[in-house]
Amino acid sequence: MDALPATGAGAASPTAADARRAGWRAWLLLTPVVGWLVLFVVVPTAVLFVYSLCERDELGRVVFTFSLESYGRVFDTVYVRIFARSIGYAAFTTVACLIIGFPVAYVIGRATEAWRQRLLLLVMVPFWTSFLIRTYAWITILKQEGLLNGLLQLVSLSAQPFDLLYTPFAVSIGLIYAYLPFMILPIYGSVEKIDGSVIEAAHDLGAGPWRVFSAVILPLSMPGIAAGTLLVFVPAIAMFAITDLLGGARVPLIGNVIQNQFLQARDWPFGAALGMVFMALFVVTYWLLLRFGREEEVA
Repeated sequence: MDALPATGAGAASPTAADARRAGWRAWLLLTPVVGWLVLFVVVPTAVLFVYSLCERDELGRVVFTFSLESYGRVFDTVYVRIFARSIGYAAFTTVACLIIGFPVAYVIGRATEAWRQRLLLLVMVPFWTSFLIRTYAWITILKQEGLLNGLLQLVSLSAQPFDLLYTPFAVSIGLIYAYLPFMILPIYGSVEKIDGSVIEAAHDLGAGPWRVFSAVILPLSMPGIAAGTLLVFVPAIAMFAITDLLGGARVPLIGNVIQNQFLQARDWPFGAALGMVFMALFVVTYWLLLRFGREEEVA
């Protein structure tokens, strides 16, 4: 006669032990990721926070004495204006990337499988080239003897070359070009998941194109828009390479100020305080986007 399966409290113990072993295995698999985060995120942030509470001596060395002087300097009028300018550039870059990137992401997401892969490849091609090389290419395009001025003179739209390089316009172009793929890819991920029958049903119920877009497509794409906004807005605030190369250091953003404090002014505590304030701005932005996403889900 076959043995009956065990019942009662004794039968639960092997299952509980297996669950504990599975949990330990999961933690072991996460160990490389956790170690990477601790080593390259938590530890540098902790060091930055400690430096922000220190002082600087006459030789530029860090003095480990508790002080909030650096945080007080952050809210000086000069640096508040630089923060405001950085937020303005980042906001403009984000909105421009959204306006340009959403139609591109929608076309890619609703294309056939074969065309989708080709179009995605075109979006990813810029990542195959060094960021600095791409930025120097824009210098060649925007300078007075560059391609853009030559094209404008060729079609008789301008008798004299424009001063496009080392202007806010050049900085904006560089920021939009650098971060546009970071807006397209998250929105594409959301658009691709939209069921085509939902859009067809909205049309069948008499909704016009604008109504379908505002009531169906846009709300379903909101997770990708939120992710793209975060990926574009926060890095754009701290960008310093583009402002140096395309702006000629004439349009300093907060990233340029932080870089100068560490490399030129040798005022590490103040640079660390600026970095901590920037990280706080990132946390606030993430929280606002998260809250906005939850409100959209409830609605």
